[in-house]
Parts: sequence; structure tokens; C-alpha cells
Amino acid sequence: MLRRSLENRDAQTRQLQDAVTNVEKHFGELCQIFAAYVRKTARLRDKADLLVNEVNVYASTETPNLKQGLKNFADEFAKLQDYRQAEVERLEAKVVEPLKAYGTIVKMKRDDLKATLTAKNREAKQLGQLERTRQRNPSDRHIISQAESELQRATMDATRTTRHLEETIDNFEKQKIKDIKNIFSEFITIEMLFHGKALEVYTAAYQNIQKIDEDEDLEVFRNSLYPQDYSSRLDIVRANSKSPLQRSLSTKCVSGTGQIATCRLRKDQQADDDDEDDDDLDVTEEENQF
Repeated sequence: MLRRSLENRDAQTRQLQDAVTNVEKHFGELCQIFAAYVRKTARLRDKADLLVNEVNVYASTETPNLKQGLKNFADEFAKLQDYRQAEVERLEAKVVEPLKAYGTIVKMKRDDLKATLTAKNREAKQLGQLERTRQRNPSDRHIISQAESELQRATMDATRTTRHLEETIDNFEKQKIKDIKNIFSEFITIEMLFHGKALEVYTAAYQNIQKIDEDEDLEVFRNSLYPQDYSSRLDIVRANSKSPLQRSLSTKCVSGTGQIATCRLRKDQQADDDDEDDDDLDVTEEENQF
């Protein structure tokens, strides 16, 4: 009967030990992965800060609208990195640290397991000693009674430590489930808060980029390519770009008044010549009459 009870407690202790080992293994893995996730997020924040600096440097060299749009984008993106920094700090405090704390918790449970195993081994040892005593000295009641007393004390101690282990492991399991729920809930909440803010910031950054007036900046760039007398030189270029027919029509229009005056002069001279011829004809007729 006693040996069967020992066997049952052994199986129970192994099960409890497996539960602690399982938590130690997987919580350790989760802690390492979450810690790496936080470090990656922090490095992404650092790279984003470099991007903000470079955008600001580049913006200072550009045309007004593009410059303002890029600077506004950089301001929004820098604001996002503040949210990312808060994300890193919260993940560290609400996710990584609670998982890391299980290293100490598991160590305490292993100490409880060790105490229980020690008590169980003492009980098994006393049981074996009693059985040997009964075999060697079956008639020596004093020695047998002493061995039975030692076994009874060992059994009581093993039972007490086993009951304590059951209680502590039960609490451990209860707390483990609660902590897992809290840790993953915190992780999801932190990520949702960050991505919600990120969506707002990215929307504002997108709008700032879309507000850049391409035509106005292009006009500023083109004007920067020419000196201050750009408009007068442009008139010359336009004049030189006219077709031969357009230049001929322009010349006729300009010289039209002179040509009309010349025609009128020629007509006046012809009229005067005609008048002189008429005068000569009249004089000849008069002479012939005399």
C-alpha cells in the first residue's frame, strides 16, 4: 500500500516537474523572441531618424513648394518615431519584463520540486530500510519499531512537501494562464495604439506630399535658369522665330505709307507734265493763227 502511494506521488511529481519545465522552455523562447522584436523596432526607429535628417537636408536645397512639403513630411515622420519610441518602452515594460520574471519564478518552483523530491527519496529510503530490518531481524521489535517511526516521519514530511508542491504548482498554473493573457493582451494593445497613431501620421504626411505644387516649383526652376532680362530676350526669340511670310507681311505693313506717298508723287508729276503739254499745244495754235 505504502509503495503504491509512493509510486503515485512519483508520477504526480514528474507531471508537476514537466509542467515547470514546459513553462521554463517556452517562456524563455518567447522572452528572447519578444526582446529581439523590441530591438528590431528600436533599430527601425534609429533608421527612421536618419531618414528624417536626410529629408530635411535635401529639402533645404529644393524649390519652395517641394521644400515645404518635404519638411512637413519630415516633421510628421519624426512625430511617428516618438510614437515608436513609446512603443519600444511599453513593449519592454509590459511584455519582455514579465516574461523575464518567469526565470526567477521557475527557479523557485524548481526549489520546491527539489525539496519534494528530497522528502520523497528519504521516505523511499526509510521504507527500504524498514523492509530490510524486518527481513534481517524479524523478531527485534525495538529495531523494527524504530525503523517504522523513521518511516512515518519521512512519510509525513514527504506528504507535507508534496501537498505544498501541489498547491504551489496549482497557483503557478493559474498565474501562468493569467499572465499569458495579460502579456499578449498588452502586446496587442500596444501595437494597435502605435499603428492607429501611425495611420494618422502617415495620412498627414501623404497629404503634405500631395500638396506640393509641381507647376509653381517648375516655374521657379525655369526662372532661375535665366537672367533678369529674361522677358526681353524672350521677345527677341519670339520675333526671330517668325516665318518668312510673317516677316514679309510685317515689312509691307511697316513700309506701306511710304509706298502710297511715292505713288501719289508720281501721279502728281504726270499731271504736271500733262499740263505742260497742254500749254505748249495752246501756244502753237496761237502762233499758227498769226
